[in-house]
Amino acid sequence: MQSNLKKWSAEFIGTFWLTFGGCGSAVLAAAFPDLGIGFTGVALAFGLTVVTGAYAFGPVSGGHFNPAVSVGLVVGGRFKAAELPGYVIAQVLGAIAAAALLYVIATGKANPSIGNFATNGYGALSPDKYGMTAALLVEVVLTAVFLLVILGATAKRAAGSFGGLAIGLCLTLIHLVSIPVTNTSVNPARSTGPALFGPPEALGQLWLFWVAPIVGAIIGAVIYKALLRDED
Repeated sequence: MQSNLKKWSAEFIGTFWLTFGGCGSAVLAAAFPDLGIGFTGVALAFGLTVVTGAYAFGPVSGGHFNPAVSVGLVVGGRFKAAELPGYVIAQVLGAIAAAALLYVIATGKANPSIGNFATNGYGALSPDKYGMTAALLVEVVLTAVFLLVILGATAKRAAGSFGGLAIGLCLTLIHLVSIPVTNTSVNPARSTGPALFGPPEALGQLWLFWVAPIVGAIIGAVIYKALLRDED
């Protein structure tokens, strides 16, 4: 039980950090007058949260910080299915805690404007007004690629000490591609936290940001097992 508690705590803190750092960069810094970091800065922030979180907490829990990643690792044979519920609960709670703290900070000034609060969405909630089909496709495909990179970068034959860096850079690239389409999820926990504090419509669209990343993760894991896996 103590071992599980350490793993759950690492996943909670890691997902908290990913959500707070990544979404915080979007809510607090991206639109800052004259000095805003823009899409590129937000993409880099998400990548940096994964890199730093992977090296800090990965040795304890594996550094998933994402229910879709945990599901994909089960399908890929790298993670026990029995451990999945505890990881997913810890990840979702970490993201909700981060979003709650971010909301308190973002509304802690006169006349606050939080916009869509870094929520994910399609149609009116898409940054560039992409529809549901485009959102579904980009989330499935990019999560599948994310799992391929994770499985490859953490294989025994890979340069293990660089795994976290490769995964973080991949997430940065994913955000550079898909922020205009969905504001980038590829992570159901990251989507859930902000949706609870953002516009009401975000909750109505949250299903897509659970279904698409999980489907994509499964596809990525199946492709890796079928075509790319060696002794890992």
